[in-house]
Amino acid sequence: MDITRRGFFLISTGLLSSLIIKENAHAVEGRYATLVDITRCDGCSSEQIPKCVEACREQNRKRFPEPKKPILPYWPRKTYEDWSDRRDKIDTLTPYNWIFVQKATIEGRDIFIPRRCMHCDNPPCVRGCPFGALTKRPQGNSVINEGLCFGGAKCRDVCPWHIPQRQAGVGIYLHMLPKYAGGGVMYKCDLCKDRIEKGEEPACVVACRQRLKDNAVFTFGERRDIYGLAKQRKKKEGLYLYGDIQNGGTSTLYLSKVPFEAINRALIEKKDRFKMPVDVKNKIQTTFNPIGKAVLSMGFMGMAGAIVGAIISKRVHKGGDEDVRKD
Repeated sequence: MDITRRGFFLISTGLLSSLIIKENAHAVEGRYATLVDITRCDGCSSEQIPKCVEACREQNRKRFPEPKKPILPYWPRKTYEDWSDRRDKIDTLTPYNWIFVQKATIEGRDIFIPRRCMHCDNPPCVRGCPFGALTKRPQGNSVINEGLCFGGAKCRDVCPWHIPQRQAGVGIYLHMLPKYAGGGVMYKCDLCKDRIEKGEEPACVVACRQRLKDNAVFTFGERRDIYGLAKQRKKKEGLYLYGDIQNGGTSTLYLSKVPFEAINRALIEKKDRFKMPVDVKNKIQTTFNPIGKAVLSMGFMGMAGAIVGAIISKRVHKGGDEDVRKD
């Protein structure tokens, strides 16, 4: 697929938007939040697959990546990330699995923790993406635009929980400089953005309630109500709260009977890919370099402009593509 002028306009718009993001576009609480009560989660041990995982996969199946093969490594790397032959793997986060139920054993007791994007109030992934492929929505969720993502994985690097996952062989980089720039597309939970924009709950929340009724693990609602409920139960039941201050605050809160320091130690001991550190500082101030970002984006825009210009000139000369000639 060649890139038309309209396609290039979308790319350049995304790049420019990444340069002019206003400070007040961040540290926004958002409208909704989710409370995850791990005192109630049994990991769906009686089910073939956890209901939250099953619902998420069904909801997003049409959006799963279908890589173009053979996949080529890009310079200077000699490897690439390809999960397409492991798309049924459900015990971790992948480009095909945006939520999973993590298991930690503490003093002989198993604890189950549904893990997905935390949807931070001040998301480093949004601020750190050099191509403007991520946005924070008014609802409180952070969303990856798969049409703008080059798979550079900066979002994963700055995420305290390393949530976004990369799939090579897909995305816009294939149509530009596949051997030298990009690495695929990053994927993660977007809180069922289409559903919540229509006033519906995320699929994982609905599926869990259908199984556990009034003792559901997930509670989704107005942020003020969710935060109030979480703090009330923390005080009344002597529980531990996670997500309210980590990384400057998030739209995903956890309640636990055991300290999250103990949970994190257990995850470290089992060498799990995903941890739950308690002392999580927001990385935006320490990792974001606006000058470097500007140089990278503008340099890329120049390179993209030259490539697209050559493509357009060639196609117009040959009398091709209606979309190009009409522009």
